[in-house]
Amino acid sequence: MYILAALFLDALLGDPKRLPHPVGGVGVIVRFWEKRLYPNPNKKQGGVLLCLAVLGTTAAVVGLLLLCASSWFYELITLYLLYAALAWRSLKDQSLLVAQALWAGNADAARTALSHIVGRDTKELDQAAMVRASIETVGENFIDGVFSVLFFMTLGYMYGGTVGAVLAAWLFKAANTLDSMVGYNDERYRDFGRAAARLDDALNFIPARLGGVVTLLAGACLGYPFLRGFWVFLRDRKKHKSPNSAHGESAFAGLLGVRLGGGASYGGVFEERPSIGCDDFQEPEPFDILRAHALLDAAVGLSMLLVIFFLS
Repeated sequence: MYILAALFLDALLGDPKRLPHPVGGVGVIVRFWEKRLYPNPNKKQGGVLLCLAVLGTTAAVVGLLLLCASSWFYELITLYLLYAALAWRSLKDQSLLVAQALWAGNADAARTALSHIVGRDTKELDQAAMVRASIETVGENFIDGVFSVLFFMTLGYMYGGTVGAVLAAWLFKAANTLDSMVGYNDERYRDFGRAAARLDDALNFIPARLGGVVTLLAGACLGYPFLRGFWVFLRDRKKHKSPNSAHGESAFAGLLGVRLGGGASYGGVFEERPSIGCDDFQEPEPFDILRAHALLDAAVGLSMLLVIFFLS
């Protein structure tokens, strides 16, 4: 099964480093159409057209790649596109660099490593804040980078076979990349990026909630306190300006017994945000990043079993 093979490759290799990453190609498509559509005086309309143009171009490129590939190359490109859509191993690798730097007592190296995976300012963060940010990233991106991708791969496969799985995965990745590039609430993108942000919210709505439940069940399998995790998940899963981001974070926080969230600086501007997690918490330590990795692995494993169940 291509999807399981893609998961295995991602666990083994992580993000492809010596091959062109398709996300970079999607980024080129986004900038191509942004340059042509941003001058539209109606920014909201331009943003809607941007979404349609990027999704249409992405589908066309992926479809042409699969259509024009010879038999043996078709198998290779299909597997590569499914594998490259996942971010399980890379999520662990990047956050592990933060933990390793903290264990070595090199706070500056930890801040640098963290800056590659979070959007907040990292220069003034202490150890506890860096650990919190790392766990938040693991919890949130389990949904964005793994579970949602598997959800759409499975849905696409059920209705369109292997081609459907690839197309569904990369249409989702295109929407996710659009949101990360233009979905900001700033002067330039407040109106132009609104459609991209809403599209990403809509696509992640169901996977975020299912992924939170899968995380809780995975934590129970590891012996983490399910009732505490479930209570924190129910209470805190909506404590985020995004309707989806806190579902994964709250499940991780409750199971691990830590408090996440709170205010942070973005581009030099401090943003106050609610806390997520346990009331009777201790400051998180670097080892908690490894505990988050164990929970991530268990959640991905359970997700894999669900894929097998629905496709068998």
